[in-house]
Amino acid sequence: MTKIDWIPAIFLTSLRNRLSRLLRPLLASIGNDMTAPADKINHHPCFLRVGLCSIVVVSMSAAQGLSADTDNAISFVNDIVPVLTKAGCNSGACHAKAGGGQNGFQLSLLGFEPQEDYESLVKEGRGRRLFRAVPELSLLLMKASGQTSHGGGIRLARDSKHFSLIREWIEQGTPYADSSDPELASIEVRPERGVVAMNGDQQLQAVAKYSDGSVRDITQLALFESNDEAMADVSATGLVHVHDIPGKVAVMLRYQDQATVFTAAVPLGAAVENVPDAKNFVDEHVFANLKQIGIPPSSVCDDATFIRRVSLDIAGRLPTEEQVTAFFASTDDDKRDQLIDALLQSPNYADYFANKWTSLLKNRRDDASDITSNFAFHAWIRDSLLANVPYDQIVRELLAATGTVIGNPPVAWYKRVKEPKQQLEDVAQLFLGVRMQCAQCHHHPFERWSQDDYYSLSAFFSQVGRKPTDTRGEDLIFHKRGTATAKNVKTNQSLKPAAFGDDVGEIGPDEDPRLRLADWMSAKDNPFFAKALVNRYWKHFFNRGLIEPEDDIRDTNPPTNPELLAALEQHFISSGFDLKQLVRTITRSNAYQLSAMPNEHNLVDRQNYSRYYPKRLQAEVLLDAIDYLTGATTKFANLPPGTSAVALPDNSYNKASLFLQVFGRPNSQSVCECERVQSSSLAQSLHLINSSEIKSKLATGNGRAARLAKSDASAEEKIEQLYLAAFFRKPRRSESQTALAYLNEPRTDADGKPVDEKKAARENFQDLIWALMNSKEFLFSH
Repeated sequence: MTKIDWIPAIFLTSLRNRLSRLLRPLLASIGNDMTAPADKINHHPCFLRVGLCSIVVVSMSAAQGLSADTDNAISFVNDIVPVLTKAGCNSGACHAKAGGGQNGFQLSLLGFEPQEDYESLVKEGRGRRLFRAVPELSLLLMKASGQTSHGGGIRLARDSKHFSLIREWIEQGTPYADSSDPELASIEVRPERGVVAMNGDQQLQAVAKYSDGSVRDITQLALFESNDEAMADVSATGLVHVHDIPGKVAVMLRYQDQATVFTAAVPLGAAVENVPDAKNFVDEHVFANLKQIGIPPSSVCDDATFIRRVSLDIAGRLPTEEQVTAFFASTDDDKRDQLIDALLQSPNYADYFANKWTSLLKNRRDDASDITSNFAFHAWIRDSLLANVPYDQIVRELLAATGTVIGNPPVAWYKRVKEPKQQLEDVAQLFLGVRMQCAQCHHHPFERWSQDDYYSLSAFFSQVGRKPTDTRGEDLIFHKRGTATAKNVKTNQSLKPAAFGDDVGEIGPDEDPRLRLADWMSAKDNPFFAKALVNRYWKHFFNRGLIEPEDDIRDTNPPTNPELLAALEQHFISSGFDLKQLVRTITRSNAYQLSAMPNEHNLVDRQNYSRYYPKRLQAEVLLDAIDYLTGATTKFANLPPGTSAVALPDNSYNKASLFLQVFGRPNSQSVCECERVQSSSLAQSLHLINSSEIKSKLATGNGRAARLAKSDASAEEKIEQLYLAAFFRKPRRSESQTALAYLNEPRTDADGKPVDEKKAARENFQDLIWALMNSKEFLFSH
């Protein structure tokens, strides 16, 4: 028996209440500052009055704690951290904010570092955040419950069980954890998947499984997040409410360092009867999904739409008049396949996709001396694509590049991406579809990647050596002999190369670890490499990736059609990483060739590819298209006359071209496709409507308007030529009548006098071309 077991509980309660009344003015005076200096508290009159009372109550509380039921002991790791996470205390906007946390109270992001959180909460600031004598008066609970000023508002209601749990933990003496405490092994969401009707609900249950085999319902403590709030939202307690958009939606469930996903199919429920024939496995998977969720696809597009679409998507340009004439004249059943093959063999294909890849690989001109390396790097990419070098070989040549730019152009990548951290982040995001930036400082909030994973990946680049050459700004890249390691700056532990937790074997000091990374990436069982590429190319052709964003592949961001993505991935690997074959497979499918015109059911579809999703032409493609339509040419410095905008080798030409700037050509600063601006803006509209550049192109001396004005063809024939050049179709009757009326309308000058007939004809055709150029049918691929 302890010495104070005889003290009645009512006496202890009375002392606590007395202490509570005395402490409230003190806590109110401290206000928001959770790091108030000790003098401010120790010399406060209230503190002096309660000193003896505090000692008594603390002593009695400690004595009571000795006889507490250890079976009900509360664990900081398993019980308290989840409460803080659910309340948002350790979010990035609050006390897990970089730079010391909110008001100097620092917690780890989402509680990934519980030991550090315990030190910060229990021991820092002389322990003033917790008050064991009267737990409910702890600064932690007073602020979280809104009893004293708190910038984060009320996070825990006083009558909530989470408030009571923390209070009881403080009463127990704030234990961290016991060696016998079970560890979290995994979490589950129930159900894992389901079918939810539009405007319907689904309650989720979250379950945690521990190392001792025990199971706990964590629904009230888990964090829930929808991956598409336009399709579905989810409450804090896991109630999913689906809106009126059909398709697939996912809800991420996160608890401590674990995450899982609930996926729901939201059917439209319409009858799917008339489906185009399946030409390959792409069609099989797309149409099977449409049947499952009840979304009828649009019909296959006509030849005029197809030749314009596929020429823009593969070659980055409008088809020539000769190609159009030959295509329409052909009666071959496979003429679309023949056109695809011809485009893939053309230099325009290499130009267009080299433009895509050199931008993502940061082929950027920061100095005039960069011109040689930039041109060489662009030429290497272009030639590799034209020759259809396997994708894994291109990546290998890039990652393991050694020597000088002149002797080995892939070396130029190391000119722009110099530090191992940059190198690992760019490689992971671009080639593996994994965003690792977060893991440099803390555990990835949406994935399983830790800081060890981050620095283990950077170790592959730790032995990249540099030696200056005679050319300013150019280094000789070589492999430095030595053991490859990278230090985790937080733990100071030296880590050997490892790829997302996969052991790549022992790497000797004479072996370049970058080659081992390339081996791991191109392995047939690699879960990221092929998947990232096929998803990126799918988005190129369909304007939406199977996973969005296209470079954010993770378990908590599932694809909208997982069977299709898996089939594309395996097909790409089986083909030997053949890029042209991948393009051929995608564009030959009827899924790609569907009309952009919606039917009565599929207008709301945004992710199931029941129709073609129109997309605005990219800046370079649009500039070339305007040149083709007007008959003008755009000149670029240091390049031969007639060089198209799609064939530009680097970003430097953006500075000289207001058009490319306004329409969002990227400056090669990022590996993210999002650097390219595809959204419309007022500046773009004004540029097309009234810029001097567009006016000069329309008025080009030997341009299309001038040639049509001089032509002996009839007005109707000239109008037809214009529509074929712009839209690759003949004008509708109403369009022809409107255009004819405008051409026949007499023109007058500012004084009302008739304009010269030849000049009037030329200006009339300029106006007509201008009108077609500003139409959505011209500005979009559809």
